[in-house]
Amino acid sequence: MEAKNCEANRYKRNSSEGMADSDVNDITLYQRFLSGDDSGLQRLMERYGNSLTLYIDGYLHDIHEAEDLMIEAFAYFVAKRPRLRDNGFRAYLYKSARHLALRCLQKKRRKQLFSFDDLEQEPESDVLLETLVQTDERNRILWRCMDELAPAYREALYLVYFEGMRHAEAAAVMRKTEKQIADLVYRGRASLRKTLEREGITTWYI
Repeated sequence: MEAKNCEANRYKRNSSEGMADSDVNDITLYQRFLSGDDSGLQRLMERYGNSLTLYIDGYLHDIHEAEDLMIEAFAYFVAKRPRLRDNGFRAYLYKSARHLALRCLQKKRRKQLFSFDDLEQEPESDVLLETLVQTDERNRILWRCMDELAPAYREALYLVYFEGMRHAEAAAVMRKTEKQIADLVYRGRASLRKTLEREGITTWYI
């Protein structure tokens, strides 16, 4: 666990690297890539690579394997070259990574290969997402409480609060409506607040 936390800490510390181009939006960088400028894709990988790796690690519990799947998610994106609406890049990327992570878990269970073509189908899963790195006791308590939530509550809260996604983006990732995401976040917050209060924590704004 200590080794894993150290590895994940490295990703969290570096997760803001590559954000120097925050004034350039994702779609602009994507258009650069489509026009033949590979620096656009490089900037996008710098912007999202570390946080996406942590998101995948929540499924796989293996930071190195999560890094490999992060690269595969970008490879899938490059292969598909989808037409994206404004602000649609991040949701598409995280949805692809989610599919890859779930397929990887199914592969481990069934010992069979998967291909990019399989990503169009949403697998059933009760896999719980792992939290970001536990850097202190309060974060460890938060994670323990998150771990007790229903899987859908947990993922919705993770995407909205840890990844900073809007409800529309989280809905695209989880294949739900914005109303359903809003409901999951509302119910998840209420459930998490009760669990935190049981642990003696009443000052977190959840």
